[in-house]
Amino acid sequence: MGDSSGDAARRSVKSLLHVLHGPTHPNRINPSFRQTDKEFRSNRKLVKTTKHLKFHHSVYVVLLESAVAKHPSILRVNPKRDPLKPCVYVGMTGLPVDHRFENHKNGDKSAWVVKKYGVRLMPELYQHLNPMPFEAAAQMEIELAEDLRAEGYTVTGGK
Repeated sequence: MGDSSGDAARRSVKSLLHVLHGPTHPNRINPSFRQTDKEFRSNRKLVKTTKHLKFHHSVYVVLLESAVAKHPSILRVNPKRDPLKPCVYVGMTGLPVDHRFENHKNGDKSAWVVKKYGVRLMPELYQHLNPMPFEAAAQMEIELAEDLRAEGYTVTGGK
């Protein structure tokens, strides 16, 4: 027995409404559909959490004063650095990047190198990558630091 086109259209509209607005109680749309209240609440939570996911994480690069290159801990992780290229800090955030930089400079959850040696953001190195989901930003922070280090930059951060 096949479905009539009317049944398929109703299911299509119902699934579209479900995606856009979250689940409505199924018995209000189709009284013959049975779902327990527990199942309904569980499905509603799932839709709410996925509906509010946004790509709002970013990676960023901060230009550091060249004096930071005198620290042995920084020299140790940059053995092939090019002294003609700048020193940078690579990080990731869920905040707007300029606010995160201000937080660093004010000492709020800051990296010591940015608080002490941070000069400015370098959007030319990261702007084309943003925004992205958290997992992608965490991975991109590592990869961006590795790439800049391979190009001769003196890099800190990028955990």
